[in-house]
Amino acid sequence: MRHALKNHRRDLATIASWAMFSRGLEPEFSDAVQQELKHINEPALETGSNIKNLTALLWCSIDNDDSRDLDQLTACEVLPKGGIRIFVAVADVDALVKKGSAIDNHARLNTTSVYTSACTFPMLPEKLCTDLTSLNPHQDRMALVTAMDFSDDGVLFNSAIYRAVVRNKVQLAYDAVSAWIEGDANLPVTATQIVGMDHQLRLQDALAQKLRVIRRSQGSLEFETFQPKASFEGERITEIKLQPQNRARQLIEEFMIVTNGCTAQFLASHGGPSLRRVVRSPEGWLRIVEVAKHYGASLPHKPDGKALENFLARQHKADPLRFPDLSLVIIKLMGSGEYVVEKPHGPKLGHFALAVKDYMHSTAPNRRFPDLITLRLLKAALAGEKAPYTVSELDELAAHCTAQEDAAQKIERQVRKSEAALFLHSHIGQHFNGLITGNSSKGVWVRIFEPPAEGRLKGDLPDLSIGDRVRVRLVSTSVERGFIDFVIANELRPG
Repeated sequence: MRHALKNHRRDLATIASWAMFSRGLEPEFSDAVQQELKHINEPALETGSNIKNLTALLWCSIDNDDSRDLDQLTACEVLPKGGIRIFVAVADVDALVKKGSAIDNHARLNTTSVYTSACTFPMLPEKLCTDLTSLNPHQDRMALVTAMDFSDDGVLFNSAIYRAVVRNKVQLAYDAVSAWIEGDANLPVTATQIVGMDHQLRLQDALAQKLRVIRRSQGSLEFETFQPKASFEGERITEIKLQPQNRARQLIEEFMIVTNGCTAQFLASHGGPSLRRVVRSPEGWLRIVEVAKHYGASLPHKPDGKALENFLARQHKADPLRFPDLSLVIIKLMGSGEYVVEKPHGPKLGHFALAVKDYMHSTAPNRRFPDLITLRLLKAALAGEKAPYTVSELDELAAHCTAQEDAAQKIERQVRKSEAALFLHSHIGQHFNGLITGNSSKGVWVRIFEPPAEGRLKGDLPDLSIGDRVRVRLVSTSVERGFIDFVIANELRPG
């Protein structure tokens, strides 16, 4: 592949496809899926005493600018005696995608959609995930709704789950909503045309911030990871930038966390097994203690989420420039998340990073297979029917989903590296400011600030420590392998 080719998007899509193949994911849908898809031509709509009509609520979706697979909606109403009721609607993908179908088998193999800047490899065919099962604006759709009642101070005191028909009133994007919440821009016109939508969003934001404060007080960990994203004009990359956390992202994050908790508790109350998402208490805790000591902080010798969050919060405030690198170190030492089966009356592993005991993935069934599994378990529980998965099936799926999600994340990271190498190829010979992010027997790594990218330092190197600021010169890139190589130009003083 020649780097001078003008079609960056095509080159990166090719790299992404090969990465999918090499890690055991299918980049394309089979003929069996295509044949099955021909017979699905309209969204599912059901009626009955067990299905509520909630189309009148002021539902909205908030997602990325380019998202078309809309999994969840939010709405709210003020309670008569104070407090607020939050509604979260999740697309009833199971209404069209039946267990054991060809479409379901493809989703079960990949277990997740894979997102790269050049192309998306959806878990479900686009005819479904961006249309017939997506909660698109102005369309009636089947959904599973979780209604949650909160007191004025943000404490959850009641919840219910039921099937419903919903209608998205407006599709919104994180950055635009956040800019409006923070007073930097007007509310998007599409939202101002919905009477009361501005008030809804203010109420939701206020509650989300209360929930965030409560979680952090209980030891929920706040990280800042390094995930640059490429932007295109036509077929060429024009820039690479980081996606900042903002108020609208926090709003959705908080509501999804509490919804997932209610879902987990609901299934537990019905006495059946469930597929939980857990981050175990860190086995590498003593190494985390050593990292904190390097920063002049003292952590207890037994895992303590609240103490770790206090340390992270202090470091974020004291040194925001290096915080993404500290975040990565702590995340690696904590270990990655995994799916496990929780059986009735069995031990609760919980999610250490979120400081919650009851947690699962349930709010993105267009994009993640574990959420589709949970959707089916919920519908069966609501109908008083036998669970559609046996415990042994769930055990097998838990291990498979964990492995495939890990593979998908590696694919996305690999393509991000290739994006950066492709974008920087025309900048060979130029100088950049950066930070040392790794120093081991495997090599020395540097993260440059603009554009945000990471590469390896080559040649004769001075004595360097993680966190040192350096001036580097770009000497080579390999788009196919995602390699970016620098040499030291003029070393800057550590600090």
